[in-house]
Amino acid sequence: MSLPALVLLPGMMCDARMYTSQIEALKGIAECQVGYIGGADNMADIARQVLDQAPEYFALVGLSMGGIVAMEIVRQAPERVTRLALMDTNPKAEIDEVKAARQPQIEAAQAGQLEQLVREVMVPRYFTSYKTHSQLDDLCVDMALSLGKDVFVLQSHALKNRRDQQDTLVNFNKPCLVLMGEEDELCPLDRHECMVALLPQATFVKIANAGHLPTLEQPAATNAALKQWMTQQ
Repeated sequence: MSLPALVLLPGMMCDARMYTSQIEALKGIAECQVGYIGGADNMADIARQVLDQAPEYFALVGLSMGGIVAMEIVRQAPERVTRLALMDTNPKAEIDEVKAARQPQIEAAQAGQLEQLVREVMVPRYFTSYKTHSQLDDLCVDMALSLGKDVFVLQSHALKNRRDQQDTLVNFNKPCLVLMGEEDELCPLDRHECMVALLPQATFVKIANAGHLPTLEQPAATNAALKQWMTQQ
């Protein structure tokens, strides 16, 4: 009997390495595939690209921007998604304050300052401050540089112009996990409580001593939550 398919969507400027521990932990439970979310400047097209590469039916995990893409996938093709995990993400459209910061970042990346931008602006908000994370910092920078400035520009536009997905969540009545690092500054508690309130079948897990990327910062606790979600009836 074949294992169920599981599609994992990484965060902005991240790749499959963001899920290394999860893929290893889930290999006896699911056939894992990491979707690519760097191929268009809008969420609708990114979601269609993921759907084109995905199995007919699949469980879906998305973290941060990956979660936003996951919600758009559910909006477009809810019948293909068997269960949904949304981690450190946001169901709402982007607020004006964040939108305003996008263009200077796009211009910096196009001017050859992507590494500086990722290392000095993005990564410091990814992890908890209780200890240094130099190894994880370097991994995040390397993932971003591997994707490059063109992907940064496309993803920035997609995030800036995304739709509100609260109506999508209300209508998705399948097993769902909402997971967050307790100290996530980028997608705080109220965004996750909003998703839990909207989803008809939601389990809420908060990961202690973790910020925006619990898959990297607290992999064991994240893996345990995903295993329970994947096996719940």
